[in-house]
Amino acid sequence: MSVYTVHEPPLKASEPADPDRYVFVRDGFHFWAFLLGPVWMIWRGLWLVLLCYLLVLVAIGFGLYAAKVTDGAAVTIGFLMALLVGFEASTLRRWTLKRRGFRDVAAVVGDDLESAERRFFSTWDERGARRPAAVAPAPHMPARPATDVVGLFPEPGGPR
Repeated sequence: MSVYTVHEPPLKASEPADPDRYVFVRDGFHFWAFLLGPVWMIWRGLWLVLLCYLLVLVAIGFGLYAAKVTDGAAVTIGFLMALLVGFEASTLRRWTLKRRGFRDVAAVVGDDLESAERRFFSTWDERGARRPAAVAPAPHMPARPATDVVGLFPEPGGPR
């Protein structure tokens, strides 16, 4: 099962909430972001992230050239950068959505995107507000006698 964060688009006062504009971002490793990082960033519209990524790659390239690092080390560093993008792809996407005015409204769990959407919108009403989930009352816990004991340690002078 995957965990998805749900992001609500910025709304105008007279505009009703449109369920088609909500964005679900899956947590976890993104293979295509790892394999084709810049292409994935363009596909998702992460323009500022792409610019920063390219600037970091150029800076690392100049640093490696100045340090006269071997080609094997340069390839390893490139692989590690791609791996980092694959692991942090969800975070980069969430950051971009937040910059665009989206609001993080929930986290849902589902086998796939469709089941996560179904679970989220099952608690969603027509006005775009989420209905609170039914919460069972907490069972009454009996009062514990006051002692000077912390944790599982026996009382001083008490039975062992």
